Amino acid sequence: MQYTIRNHSVVTHFILLGLTDRPEMQVPLFVVFLVVYIFTVVGNLGMIALVWIDPQLHTPMYFFLSNLSVVDLCYSSVFAPRMLLNLVESKTISYSACIFQHFSFVVFVTTEGFLLAAMAYDRYVAICNPLLYTVVMSRRVCIQLVVGSYIGGLINSLTHTCGLLRLSFCGPNVINHYFCDTNPLLKLTCSNDHINEILLVTFSGVIAMSTLLIVVISYMYILFSILRIHSTEGKCKAFSTCASHLTAVTMFYGPVSLSHIQPSSSYSLEQEKVSAVFYTLIVPMMNPLIYSMRNKEVKDTFKKMIQWRKCFQLMCL
Repeated sequence: MQYTIRNHSVVTHFILLGLTDRPEMQVPLFVVFLVVYIFTVVGNLGMIALVWIDPQLHTPMYFFLSNLSVVDLCYSSVFAPRMLLNLVESKTISYSACIFQHFSFVVFVTTEGFLLAAMAYDRYVAICNPLLYTVVMSRRVCIQLVVGSYIGGLINSLTHTCGLLRLSFCGPNVINHYFCDTNPLLKLTCSNDHINEILLVTFSGVIAMSTLLIVVISYMYILFSILRIHSTEGKCKAFSTCASHLTAVTMFYGPVSLSHIQPSSSYSLEQEKVSAVFYTLIVPMMNPLIYSMRNKEVKDTFKKMIQWRKCFQLMCL
């Protein structure tokens, strides 16, 4: 639908083409992404519940991890329901819903980047300055880092979203994507989007590079500290505490960097759709699995919950 103002046709809705236009792929993709979304919801809610229930997990590392699960849960919910709906029904999305989806996407993707950086700093303090850990990573500091991550995500999102709101969309209104990402929207505008491109590369680039730099520097210091540990058991334990976080960082920053820190002249929509599947759907599902499978405390808490459930069932019989 379009309406005319001053001889310009103004777009009131967009059409999301999705991942593929092949009809035979619609049902298989629906099943796959429905399973992915269910695992994402169950896994992240389970992680939040484990951290909340067990007092042994009331530490800075698990405080950050539970907030990461909150972000991943909200993050995946921005994309998965709309994608599933588009696979079985109309592919249209209203202008306001599109802008809101874009706003939510930028908030959560930026917040996740800041949280991963905060988690890297937490591991640096724990391994390189263990005697000062409880002082440096106090509850107040942890809360400030988490709140700062959300504020950073909100500021970055408002910057890009306000930039989009100043643009006019006169048609066409077909987005070659499965959600309202920044670059596909910029390709449809009939306004001058030079400022938006500068904001995209500058803000997204600075945030991505600064948070990644924090991660890299933290783990360089961690590596040097681990190499100075004499016992093999100590080295293995230190490496084990960092392996999960490094895996999550690699899975997140790789696809995001390919998508959001390059100018539109070198931007490929087909490449973006493939990489976007990883950071919007696969990463939120994998994070709880990565941290639970490689983390002894989480596995022990999960076993305790299963035992409590069995005891409760026996008492009810």
